[in-house]
Amino acid sequence: MRRLSSFIVVLFAIAALSCSGPKDGKYSITLLTTNDVHGTFFDSTYVGGNVKKSLYGIKYVVDSIRKAEGPENVLLVDAGDIVQGDNAAYYFNYVDTLSPHIYPRLAKYMGYDAVVLGNHDIEAGHPVYDRLAREMKAEGIPLLAGNAVRNDNGQRYFPIYTIVKRHGLKIAVLGYDNANIAGWLPERLWSGMKFQSLIPLVQQDVDMVVSKEKPHLVVVAVHTATGDGDGKALESQGLDLMKTLHGVDFLVCSHDHRPKVIESDTLCLINSGSHSRFVGHGKIEFTVTKGKVVDKKLSADLLPVDQRKIDHEMAAKFHDDFVAVKKFTTTKVGDLKVDLLTRDAYVGMSPYLNLIHTLSLENTPARISFAAPLTFNGTIKAGTLVYNDLFTVYPFENQMYVIKMTGKEIKDYLEASYDLWINTISKPTDHVLNIVPRSDARTGAQSWSFVERSYNFDSAGGLVYTVDVLKPRGERVDIESLAGGEPFDPAKTYNVALTSYRASGGGGLMAKAGVDTGKIDERVVEIYPEFRKILYDYLLEKGSIDPEVIGDPKLIGRWRFVPEDIAGPALQRDMELVFPKR
Repeated sequence: MRRLSSFIVVLFAIAALSCSGPKDGKYSITLLTTNDVHGTFFDSTYVGGNVKKSLYGIKYVVDSIRKAEGPENVLLVDAGDIVQGDNAAYYFNYVDTLSPHIYPRLAKYMGYDAVVLGNHDIEAGHPVYDRLAREMKAEGIPLLAGNAVRNDNGQRYFPIYTIVKRHGLKIAVLGYDNANIAGWLPERLWSGMKFQSLIPLVQQDVDMVVSKEKPHLVVVAVHTATGDGDGKALESQGLDLMKTLHGVDFLVCSHDHRPKVIESDTLCLINSGSHSRFVGHGKIEFTVTKGKVVDKKLSADLLPVDQRKIDHEMAAKFHDDFVAVKKFTTTKVGDLKVDLLTRDAYVGMSPYLNLIHTLSLENTPARISFAAPLTFNGTIKAGTLVYNDLFTVYPFENQMYVIKMTGKEIKDYLEASYDLWINTISKPTDHVLNIVPRSDARTGAQSWSFVERSYNFDSAGGLVYTVDVLKPRGERVDIESLAGGEPFDPAKTYNVALTSYRASGGGGLMAKAGVDTGKIDERVVEIYPEFRKILYDYLLEKGSIDPEVIGDPKLIGRWRFVPEDIAGPALQRDMELVFPKR
């Protein structure tokens, strides 16, 4: 009798196991993706009440697909850069650190199955992303970054993958951060770990997960740009992966903010752009025969988000959070006595960059500063300043470094910057700015745009110099003196203020100047808080931003493009192409 009971138990166990797997038949699974949302949690701006694209709109799109396809047939995955770029992210990262962070609550409400960390999430520092990992785990959502490897024991700092079950199917979702973290961020922000290249790591992990879990479908989400597929760019390994991965159905890319879909019979790549503008949409139809997936058919596209169509219940649920962020960011912080237009920095000195250089030089041991326009086309009108305006002045959480550089390195650095920024012209009708006509990858609109990223167009404060648009690369910059009139010596060492991004190698300018950013600690003189706090403290002390104060040539020096009779008109024509009058 006992043997019979044991036999019956075994039969039930076998039956349970067989029932847990997928039944033979046809299936359709939809993968929805987001990436680089950059804090676009709310659909309303904090000043002016303008409507913007947001996670509320994402939720509307996702729910419409869930309703059409059935929620049991849909996965939702994010590929990173979540908690940076908007007031809401900043507020819950650094201001209200006691309440539960808003993002895990949003992710839970939206029904994310997995979320990947991005480089800007790591930029927020251990207190922020460690807190996110704990709170996401409590909400049942894994925070993935499989290439973050601990220094002490070689184990992964974050989970590599998660298994999502649908209809008895096992779907493996693997997630990875950008491999070039060390090239942008100071080590203290990612202390205790290192970030490995995605090749060959991702394939090795896929093989491990397939062997261990026997998944029916595999999704790899990476916070890396789509790239050119030439294997040369550590931060852009998307196409490199697509060319080499096997055993994967969908590859989700991100980071470059460029919407992109590439379809093939065996693997689809999806990059939904940024800032909640699109939802990536992948679909796989297949047949299961004897527990195995056969006859796969893959497709992918992008679904636009309409800011007018949102999940109103979601907006109501998170309304108190919005109110708290709005109250903080609309608090008056001072007065502005001149319009600040970031685009003015492309043609010479401007009040906007004069302010950044002043902040860098006024209360530090630096004699020279490097800074670029970090908002492509931002405008802050003269009048009352609220905290919200500081995000336009300085959108990133970069800290300020003061490091030692030789005069020659400073000159080479500036030559490298202007080489990205301008062309050498041979006649007055040539383009001085390094611009080309092309289709905007994000919107599809035809326009003129810079070939290189404008946030790498560093000018110098604390120097008197000219930039000759007629001379070839490497010979354009002529440094006359320091701001106070002292001679500039290529052999002398100077204290230079610049961002933590730049000091860590971001933009490649330091490398072109011959500075090894892997040994930057040997050059560091001082490290200061992030620039937005420095600006906030300046306003608390001064009360206003005055063009006469921030434009002091004895502090910030002066520079200009020459010959002025040729460069001036050419620059004006170029600016009218890049910023046409509407």
